[in-house]
Amino acid sequence: MKCSSDATTLGIRVQVRSLYIEGRSQPSKGQYFFAYRIRITNNSDRPVQLLRRHWIITDAKGKTENVWGVGVIGEQPVILPRTAFEYSSACPLCTPNGRMEGDFEMKHIDKAGSPTFNVAIAPFSLSILGDGSGDAF
Repeated sequence: MKCSSDATTLGIRVQVRSLYIEGRSQPSKGQYFFAYRIRITNNSDRPVQLLRRHWIITDAKGKTENVWGVGVIGEQPVILPRTAFEYSSACPLCTPNGRMEGDFEMKHIDKAGSPTFNVAIAPFSLSILGDGSGDAF
């Protein structure tokens, strides 16, 4: 599996790239630290707001953790049509590799009472070896 992913749901594209952060890791203590960068591009014709996130984080031993939260990095960004929102975050693991996937709960904000919908975050790997495909999306 690559240290990146790319998925589109209802015109909302989510691209992810992960990177091992050696300086914040302590392998002798079973602590591995990974950063990831996310770009959310609204390719639809309607403005959306990101309300909640859900991550499924699995380490190399098969231990899975579900993480839910409001927004991302303390924000619930509005993403206008044909624009993008980017942010960086991080994930500690107790193994030198693992994987993440999940979804963002969003809603269209141009019409009162619009139902929420989930936008997929395709699986991507967390690996101390990386995948050699560079840092760009």
